[in-house]
Amino acid sequence: MDKYEVLKHFFGHSAFRRGQEGLIDAILAGRDVLGVMPTGGGKSLCYQVPALLLPGVTLVISPLISLMKDQVAALKEAGVSAAYINSSLTLEQLRTVYSRTRKGAYKLLYVAPERLEGEGFAELVRELEIALLAVDEAHCISQWGQDFRPSYLKISTFLDALPVRPVVAAFTATATATVQEDIVQLLALQDPVREVTGFDRPNLFFDVRHPKSRMAALTKLVEERSGRSGIIYCSTRGGVEKVCKALEDRGIPATRYHAGLEPEERQQNQDDFQFDRKTVMVATNAFGMGIDKSNVSFVIHCNMPKSLEAYYQEAGRAGRDGEPADCILLYSAGDITTAKFLIENGGNEELSPEEREAVRKHDYERLNAMVDYCKTAGCLRGHILSYFGQRQDGPCGHCGNCQGDFVEEDVTVPAQMILSCVVRVRERLGYYVGKTLITQVLRGSRDQRVLELGLDKLSTYGLMARLSAGRVRELMEFLELEGCLRVNPLHSTLEPAGQARQVLFEGQTLSMPVRKDRVQEKKPGKDRPAPSASESGRLLDALQGLRSRLAQAEGVPAYIVFSNAALADMALRAPRTMEEFLEVSGVGRVKAAKYGEAFLRVIKECSEN
Repeated sequence: MDKYEVLKHFFGHSAFRRGQEGLIDAILAGRDVLGVMPTGGGKSLCYQVPALLLPGVTLVISPLISLMKDQVAALKEAGVSAAYINSSLTLEQLRTVYSRTRKGAYKLLYVAPERLEGEGFAELVRELEIALLAVDEAHCISQWGQDFRPSYLKISTFLDALPVRPVVAAFTATATATVQEDIVQLLALQDPVREVTGFDRPNLFFDVRHPKSRMAALTKLVEERSGRSGIIYCSTRGGVEKVCKALEDRGIPATRYHAGLEPEERQQNQDDFQFDRKTVMVATNAFGMGIDKSNVSFVIHCNMPKSLEAYYQEAGRAGRDGEPADCILLYSAGDITTAKFLIENGGNEELSPEEREAVRKHDYERLNAMVDYCKTAGCLRGHILSYFGQRQDGPCGHCGNCQGDFVEEDVTVPAQMILSCVVRVRERLGYYVGKTLITQVLRGSRDQRVLELGLDKLSTYGLMARLSAGRVRELMEFLELEGCLRVNPLHSTLEPAGQARQVLFEGQTLSMPVRKDRVQEKKPGKDRPAPSASESGRLLDALQGLRSRLAQAEGVPAYIVFSNAALADMALRAPRTMEEFLEVSGVGRVKAAKYGEAFLRVIKECSEN
């Protein structure tokens, strides 16, 4: 077989996607590679196709057990021999995998990075012909990446210990230029062929909402997407519990996932979501890279993540089958406080004090970029792409801001109130204070500290009593963006900046662009059509029903049988023969032999009724 025959026979595709063929050719020619491709862009095929053409075995370093299980299950379903080695295996299962590996039973062997240091595994690989080492989620090797894992730093040591160095291929979906350089250096890639296909996911619709009631907005969004598979991310375990219960109380089939649950319950809940027994997963970011469920049609963030890398990776769980999907972030100013707490208590005990401080500083820089995304009035897609170093020509026309209706709000007077308060507090106390205390003074708080410091005697006390704390903080953040205020990084105090004098004393006015639906939520269906193309006819419904029955009978998630995209193409083509069935995107010969007759029968029945 050549690469095209492998692609069609095992994976059911007639052509490679952008970037795939160049990386595959480089690997087959013995070159190291670095592939930066968006989630759903087909990174795994870039090492799976060469693995089936190269002699010996391909080792795949993968960070999460659930990710390994999904990929191995999908490969077996396609007729590819594969296995994984991780802590989920019993001793007897591990011995079986080792024995079969020695006999050459597998073309791909997935391994957790922690296993590389084990003496038993080291002894095993010395007996193997390893043609390729593929490093999945390669950004984990960089302390500047959002998922830094010290265990990834052991990969280069592992490579050095091998009798013969294999080709090394590194893949990631979210890596800035700095992280890409880290990957090349820390994996010791040798003159790698680089393929950065871009970060854009055209099928994803991005939106940021600023709801008055987060829970009301959330339940409304989920109910509008009834029956669709979705993930809701919360920043804390308590938030997960609260949101999950609220959805269950409204009759929504939801489940939950966070590190505080027993492992058995976490696995059960994940299985319920994977197998579509529950349509909505409410989770912390502990429910992360291991999610390979293709039919997720929406991801809603209840809280702002700490970085755009984390947000884009989590939002990218949606639409992996290529179908339209929504990525919605519900933002409030209080999210910044939560993010700062997580940064300050982030651990990284493996690092030196100097390294921890460098990581902390970088985390704050990334947090600022995340806040800018939540606040921007410009194109949301363009903002993300620009952050990752990719240019976009003009607004995308397909995000909440591009489709939103903006009005200019004159905020000169409230801006003067805030700036005056900062100055008056400094005059009274002799030093600047943080945002929280300024907010309390402006809103007329009777907090003990406010009273003890005598700040209730200031002329600015209670000037903004009618505004919520969130609204006051939103105005403060706007003044930061406009260069009127700055946060002193040394003491986290709020201080006047360059433009403050013009606004206070020289008559400069300020207007803030505000999306109308950030003041009042739009009615559903007014701004864009429902994202899913799944209601395309009776035939598609019948095909989905058959897929569900087959998946239940085999004990696998539905998308393992065929993806949503494959069913949509099947419904569009309505093949009548096995030859026509093989032309459907995503249908390989193994799956055609296994499922072809059943699906052709359903297609024939639908056409006759």
